[in-house]
Amino acid sequence: MPGTLVAMPGVLPEGEPVPRDGSLPAAARRAVGARGFGVYVHVPFCASRCGYCDFNTYTAAELGGGVSRETYADSVLAELALAARVLGDSPPPRVDTVFVGGGTPTLLPADDLARILDGIDRTWGLAADVEVTTEANPESVTPESLKTLRAAGYTRISLGMQSAAPGVLAVLDRRHSAGRAVAAAREARDAGFEHVNLDLIYGTPGETADDFAASLAQVVEAGVDHVSAYALIVEDGTRLAARMRRGELPYPSDDVAADRYLAAEAALHAAGFSWYEVSNWARSEAAACRHNLLYWTGADWWGLGPGAHSHVGGVRWWNVKHPAAYAERLAAGASPALARERLTGDEQHTEDVMLRLRLASGLPLDVLDTAGRAGAERARAGGLLDAGAYAEGRAVLTLRGRLLADAVVRDLLP
Repeated sequence: MPGTLVAMPGVLPEGEPVPRDGSLPAAARRAVGARGFGVYVHVPFCASRCGYCDFNTYTAAELGGGVSRETYADSVLAELALAARVLGDSPPPRVDTVFVGGGTPTLLPADDLARILDGIDRTWGLAADVEVTTEANPESVTPESLKTLRAAGYTRISLGMQSAAPGVLAVLDRRHSAGRAVAAAREARDAGFEHVNLDLIYGTPGETADDFAASLAQVVEAGVDHVSAYALIVEDGTRLAARMRRGELPYPSDDVAADRYLAAEAALHAAGFSWYEVSNWARSEAAACRHNLLYWTGADWWGLGPGAHSHVGGVRWWNVKHPAAYAERLAAGASPALARERLTGDEQHTEDVMLRLRLASGLPLDVLDTAGRAGAERARAGGLLDAGAYAEGRAVLTLRGRLLADAVVRDLLP
């Protein structure tokens, strides 16, 4: 499918042990920031759990009394201090992007989100043109909180709209009303946010073509400059998966999801948006999410928070998942990292092909081996790669190629 709803996995992968102090190999530290550097901050709190959600998040009832939102910012700042010690005299030249995700980051007081951003600036320094994004649920922000975030230096907000259809929101267990996401987007623009994104999910059981068309129309009318649209993926262990196993809801249809994707492309293109990644559209180059581009182009980032993943100089690691375990390790002066892996050259190549092919800028053909070039030629002949870009030495997906992106990737890799 052209896009999937992704999150930190329900079960963390295995890997090699991480030193108690979190130290990295010298080679990794020497390379930090060579392709850019970002900071991801995970906020694992939600007011309620959506039926499709497999993210590393917790409601108050799930956390019990052992974890407090009030002290969460202090734990993040403690990990930031550890990160500064780990990178030592090899810090990144600057922080190009900051992305606060969740969960629902805006369940934290806006002043705490401001304090975390200030801590990142004090530790490594924010680039003059830094992009700072926070995710938010539409019902978790107010005009006043948005103004506070904007004054603190947040430049971009990503709102989880998912759908404009009340019935679809009910199936997904979303708490906001059908019109609240558009209202929140307008409030963000009024507060001075330079860039506003609305997220959509398509292919939910019961969603009609008219439902999705109405969602797209509301997105366009909201005046945002970025849209993300993902096919619903049913994750094991979620309430939605249980309902489908019991036969209460049908499973998503790949054919319907493909139709929805084509509808999104047509409506957004007509409204002046251009795709720059298979599941993402922007009104201009400046509106593209630079933090996600940093991921997709192999740059470095430090992930702060429970379950957060990091990548520095070819070393990737992930933190313990539970907020209590995360806070306990930091309080003891230890790294919260659970395990790590050192990416081989072949692994880095595989990820580079998988991620860069999803971009409108495409993949340079000269990074492919002989078998990969043969696969690219087959994809071009089959109408899956743009012929003009191919002649210029780049593999760029056509619209049909975007629908079959995973198959194209498999053909380009050994």
